[in-house]
Amino acid sequence: MLTKRFITALLGIPLVVAAVWFSRPAPWFTVLAAFVGVLAGLEYFRITGVLKSIVLTVFGLAGILYFILTGIIYDRIEDPTLVFPLLVVGAILSLISLIFIRHREDSFSRWSLMIGGVLYIGWLLYLLVDLRSLFGREWVLLALFVTFGSDTAAYFIGKAFGKHKLAPQISPGKTWEGAIAGIIGGIIIALLFTFSSPWQLPLDYLEAILLGAVVSVFGQLGDLVESLLKRNFGVKDSGFLMPGHGGILDRLDSVLFAGAAVYGYCFLIKF
Repeated sequence: MLTKRFITALLGIPLVVAAVWFSRPAPWFTVLAAFVGVLAGLEYFRITGVLKSIVLTVFGLAGILYFILTGIIYDRIEDPTLVFPLLVVGAILSLISLIFIRHREDSFSRWSLMIGGVLYIGWLLYLLVDLRSLFGREWVLLALFVTFGSDTAAYFIGKAFGKHKLAPQISPGKTWEGAIAGIIGGIIIALLFTFSSPWQLPLDYLEAILLGAVVSVFGQLGDLVESLLKRNFGVKDSGFLMPGHGGILDRLDSVLFAGAAVYGYCFLIKF
């Protein structure tokens, strides 16, 4: 399992970093986010049972893509104010479609789960893409590498020294020792972005420490949220596309929340 995790990371991380770094003028990161969003959406719809309805699945995937591609759409249409009202129209049309589907059992519940998936995956990925567009690639790399560093530290320290369960009813394998190690790992990675380098950020040491800790905490909360989702539906892994990690959503869960934390910091505090 550890070997599979290492190989997957070795192949996947350079691809993601390249997409973030070289997203001008071509929107490679947006394209990658859209591709990953569709795969994660399919996993989410399979877990929640939305996939049983082709109509709701189509609406859901369209909503996820629309969120992620908002930046590109915004630049292409004459009236940008229509971007989010069109999402509302899509949500209403998907709700109306429930009247005409053949199997109506649990249809409203599935519609609610579909809307939740669009917000959970589409909106949070949109924040990560918008973070790249508004504030620069270095902030996205901070979110990604702090999450990776936090996850790695939490995994190894938790395995070796973890004794006190963090959330046994949600994720029995996670421990307080691992969570604290994850925060320390996140802080160490965040401090690297204060050094003189191509990815240096305008952060002093105290800002880097605080931001590294916050991003690590949000990333771990994102992991717990996805664990709760899987436990509610009796699923161990979201999929099998990433050997050693499970599915796309299993790897994306922490990044979604970490990206939102960095976006909030940049939008509300830094700029």
